[in-house]
Amino acid sequence: MNEIPIFAKTYDLLLWLVPTTLKYPREHRFALALRTQQAAFDFNELIIQARKSRDKRDILIRADTHLEQLRIYLRLAHDLKLITSRQYEHVSREVSAIGALLGDWMKRTGTTQTRNAP
Repeated sequence: MNEIPIFAKTYDLLLWLVPTTLKYPREHRFALALRTQQAAFDFNELIIQARKSRDKRDILIRADTHLEQLRIYLRLAHDLKLITSRQYEHVSREVSAIGALLGDWMKRTGTTQTRNAP
């Protein structure tokens, strides 16, 4: 199946993300760490649902939304100095690669999402 790399990359991201967020200081662990993990786990669950579903459009759009939330939470963690610049560069590359795979999957299924201008 063509979507297999997205599952492997997402699993690798989770393997890195969970122990990293558990090292956040206590005052951030139950807000930012939890939200970061939840966005990643929700993304993972949605791509599994999409793989099993006939109508992938809405599921893939929701997955894209969770991936965007994850990007924001990671940038915030970096800005708050909860992760190092090196860690942020690493995870940004991983999330971008996953985003590219998701974008390709969305194109193949005819799914488009309009992005709102800031």
